[in-house]
Amino acid sequence: MSAPDTILHRGLFTTLDRSNPTASAVAIKDGVFTAVGHDNDAIKLAGPSTRIIDLKGRRVLPGLIDNHLHIIRGGLNFNMELRWDGVRSLADAMAMLKRQVAITPPPQWVRVVGGFTEHQFAEKRLPTIDELNAAAPDTPVFILHLYDRAILNAAALRAVGYTKDTPEPLGGEITRDTRGNPTGLLLAKPNANILYATLAKGPKLPFDYQVNSTRHFMRELNRLGVTGAIDAGGGFQNYPEDYAVVQKLSGEGQLTVRLAYNLFTQKPKGEKQDFLKWTQSSKYKQGTDYFRHNGAGEMLVFSAADFEDFRVARPDMPPEMEGDLEEVVRVLVQNKWPWRLHATYNETISRALDVFEKVNQDMPLDGLHWFFDHAETISDQSIDRIVALGGGIAVQHRMAYQGEYFVERYGYGAAEATPPVKKILDKGVKVSAGTDATRVASYNPWVSLAWLVTGMTVGGLRLYSPRNCLDRETALRMWTENVTWFSNEEGRNGRIEVGQLADLIVPDRDYFSCSAAEIADTTSDLTVVGGRIVYGAGVFKAHDTNAPPPAMPGWSPVRSFGGHGKWVGSADEAKAVRAHAMQICGCANTCGVHGHDHARAWSGRLPVSDIKSFWGALGCACWAV
Repeated sequence: MSAPDTILHRGLFTTLDRSNPTASAVAIKDGVFTAVGHDNDAIKLAGPSTRIIDLKGRRVLPGLIDNHLHIIRGGLNFNMELRWDGVRSLADAMAMLKRQVAITPPPQWVRVVGGFTEHQFAEKRLPTIDELNAAAPDTPVFILHLYDRAILNAAALRAVGYTKDTPEPLGGEITRDTRGNPTGLLLAKPNANILYATLAKGPKLPFDYQVNSTRHFMRELNRLGVTGAIDAGGGFQNYPEDYAVVQKLSGEGQLTVRLAYNLFTQKPKGEKQDFLKWTQSSKYKQGTDYFRHNGAGEMLVFSAADFEDFRVARPDMPPEMEGDLEEVVRVLVQNKWPWRLHATYNETISRALDVFEKVNQDMPLDGLHWFFDHAETISDQSIDRIVALGGGIAVQHRMAYQGEYFVERYGYGAAEATPPVKKILDKGVKVSAGTDATRVASYNPWVSLAWLVTGMTVGGLRLYSPRNCLDRETALRMWTENVTWFSNEEGRNGRIEVGQLADLIVPDRDYFSCSAAEIADTTSDLTVVGGRIVYGAGVFKAHDTNAPPPAMPGWSPVRSFGGHGKWVGSADEAKAVRAHAMQICGCANTCGVHGHDHARAWSGRLPVSDIKSFWGALGCACWAV
């Protein structure tokens, strides 16, 4: 047996392999784990060229796999987007926007395209149109909030050409003043087509910049511990044109996130033709371990799309839904393609199950890994029907961003098991977790893990009782081995186990012993995909040789702010920002734990103002400053 390429030792490995749940070392050869066990046994395998990494007692987890991420579309646009994901005050968000406006050249826009909610801000509100106009009198600004609304400043309205004479869009609303002029607020009523269509009017990056942008987005995901994802397609993401960038990166060996992709129809009333064409030109599972075809969806037919805006009443799907859906499902079953179907409400799920059961009578679904996405209000009966048909449910943390709106409309009682994750697990359904990023929620997997464990929104609202929350290991399995059924790679990935793909992460804190309040702030200090180090920070930074070239174009928000939580990609820059904050804090006395760095305590999730639970135990005096 030849020597391994890499050995990682002196670690605290959570393998998720029930026959070998813990280890201190692993060996990797040709992208797979060849040994998972003890330090001495692994070190003996080393050869002259084996790279040996000392983990210094750190916790190690399998790489995280997002079951629903719009990574292809997100990558094409990442370098153009100012991300408010994780920003905790509107004042900070607007300061970022003003700074970006100052360097964005015409005719480019400043875009904040989802991934945040007003409830995460201390002010609990969105910016006003007047505030946007004051911050950017000449530069178009487009802000997408979830999939319920978009806010445009006057310059953006001019850029997209919306005037008094613009007709009302189908399924959406352009709000107007008393004279009939657009105000700058676009509402999704009842669907998001107006938001999609308006954003699509903005400038696009040239191909080479899109390649660079996609690399930066994958780098950001690697920073957060994501090693794999299932791409769910998306509006205005056309196949095969918009897949050329990831195809190029795959061919050049530059993908740092494993990607399984589903095909999403773009043509209302032409959905069957799309899938007839694609099933002839594309083969299910074609590709590699890094880039492969995964079936159809999440949009199968437009008549079955119940958009998830909890600020408005639940939409009823039209009477033609069943007929449209049956035509497409029969094409997919005949060609042995699995599918995923976007479904927010049980009313939609129940009607779709009527179709699936009908098709199953003469075209059995056996062995097809089909599933529903989201399923926030799914009923016990629908769960049982899914079990009987051998399907699955892919949940995402959309309620972490929209929970307050759901409670406002339906009440706390309805919200406490929306979706009923624990019940789905208990009934034996195939179930996994993801984000539905980058628009309706953030791509940060740790926010999802925190939501599964704590039952809380990013705004701090406790949605779920303990009976609908998961223990940390179960939540981790939802993000690792459970996802592999949905990507059709069971036994190939998702655990740290001999013979599986060598994907792992070393988080910056111990996921199993840190406080629940700290989970959402986790990042990765070491991310390995196929035995290759794709991200390193802290004590592992020297091992990171994978950084992409600087973000293109030069005015890209990624250069100034990075991604989630205003990360700027450099420890030195972060220290400089913190040092400046400490210099201007103006406090009369220091804290015994933080010195004058009170901002670190105030911006964290620890209860520094709670005398009994924090100050009394650890001696932090930030609460008193």
